[in-house]
Amino acid sequence: MSKLPDDLKYAKSHEWTKLEDNQIVRVGITDFAQDELGDLVYIELPKVGQRVSAGKQCAVVESVKTASDLYSPVDGEVVEINEALTDEPERVNEDCYDSWLFCIKADNPSQLNQLMNSDEYEAMISD
Repeated sequence: MSKLPDDLKYAKSHEWTKLEDNQIVRVGITDFAQDELGDLVYIELPKVGQRVSAGKQCAVVESVKTASDLYSPVDGEVVEINEALTDEPERVNEDCYDSWLFCIKADNPSQLNQLMNSDEYEAMISD
């Protein structure tokens, strides 16, 4: 498994997040998650304009092994999706930290403070 980027926050449900300008939160899945899932074959992304709530299911990834729900890290509105993944979900397997899934304009970016840093996430997945 690759080293976890230090500039991201991590959810217990294995999403990574990156806070960008204007309260935009970029969301993807971790290397641990994509490795556990195996080869991704389909990603159901949320719709642009959709309201999402922290801790609530908002997307689905399907692999050759299973389907797994993805959860929003913050309350807000989906403002962008990575449309390239619709035709090429395997990009997430190739580089999960470059292949983000969707972006949320966060109502309250401080909700990210409830997520784990890279050391805390590493400890969780090592148990």
